[in-house]
Amino acid sequence: PFIFINKNRITVYENEGTVLGFATYGPFRNWPAYQYTIEHSIYVSPDARRKGVASQLLTVVIEDATANGYQTIVAGIDDSNEGSLKLHEKMGFNYMGTLKKVGYKFERWLNLVFYQKQLK
Repeated sequence: PFIFINKNRITVYENEGTVLGFATYGPFRNWPAYQYTIEHSIYVSPDARRKGVASQLLTVVIEDATANGYQTIVAGIDDSNEGSLKLHEKMGFNYMGTLKKVGYKFERWLNLVFYQKQLK
């Protein structure tokens, strides 16, 4: 497996030329007061799930964000994504709250769960 980060803070997990997952991070809010807080996203191919890809990607994101001086990392997760919820708890994120019916995808309303981790 090969993991790399490009200049846009996109982390890619690749194995034998096949992308199995990627992670990104960027500003949590676009105001100066939030300049030390980021929000991240992780996507793992369905056939690569439950194989440690997401945890490796998240580890790299946390290390990179910490090295770049960020204080806090935030995750917004669909409340039906139990694997992601468990991963974030395992990685030291704390549950902060749930926003009800704030997303709509695949012909259903989504609840957004927020998790947070202090990096420093």
